[in-house]
Amino acid sequence: FLAIYSTFMQRAYDMIIHDMALQGLPVRLCMDRGGLSGDDGPTHHGLFDIGYLRHVPGIIHMQPKDEDEFVDMLHTMAQYDEGPSAIRYPRGVIKGTPVKPIPATLEIGKAEIVADGTDVALVGLGTMFEMAERTKAQLEAKGLSVALINPRFIKPLDSDVLQTYARKCKVLCTFEDHVLFNGFGASVIENLHDAGIHTPVERIGWPDQFIEHGKPETLRELHGLTAEAATGKVLSHFPMG
Repeated sequence: FLAIYSTFMQRAYDMIIHDMALQGLPVRLCMDRGGLSGDDGPTHHGLFDIGYLRHVPGIIHMQPKDEDEFVDMLHTMAQYDEGPSAIRYPRGVIKGTPVKPIPATLEIGKAEIVADGTDVALVGLGTMFEMAERTKAQLEAKGLSVALINPRFIKPLDSDVLQTYARKCKVLCTFEDHVLFNGFGASVIENLHDAGIHTPVERIGWPDQFIEHGKPETLRELHGLTAEAATGKVLSHFPMG
């Protein structure tokens, strides 16, 4: 196990490729500050690790929605010996979710379907799952049937779940605490394109710029990472009478 900030891992990228992945070693990366780091400023915002890890052959990459799932992912990493794995988690206080006495071993690459729906599928990665929940409530207030998915795995993606909901829903919306370029939402779009599925995918995430110092809530509002922004993007696909 290696505990390290997401931004500090950038300095060791060559080691990820040559000393871990190429040799298939079961190094387990616990990447703190995975996402916006608020008061730490732009040197510590971990907004690039999905992009620099997801194209590395053989790596497993995860992000939990709460502390109970975080423990499950640590337990799963400990059982996984076929190559390197990584878990990203944010700076900040915990939610207070009860942690079960015995952690579960997660199926690699398997998402959690939290709610079914037929109009919209919301895919909330990690800490952005709460924003997806708020978006779901707003869309349901408009009369839409909304699916809610906790992807758990950034790599490998759960192609079956994503493609099933892309076929049954009119639009998908992904949520990630990461830059949009080469991020989680981009990987979802690639996955659907390769399967010949052309359902629109809206994305909530950080823009192509270095994000300034500030309180997380202020920065999310400033850059459009809100449930209200997500709701507006999704509703643009549904003419409302």
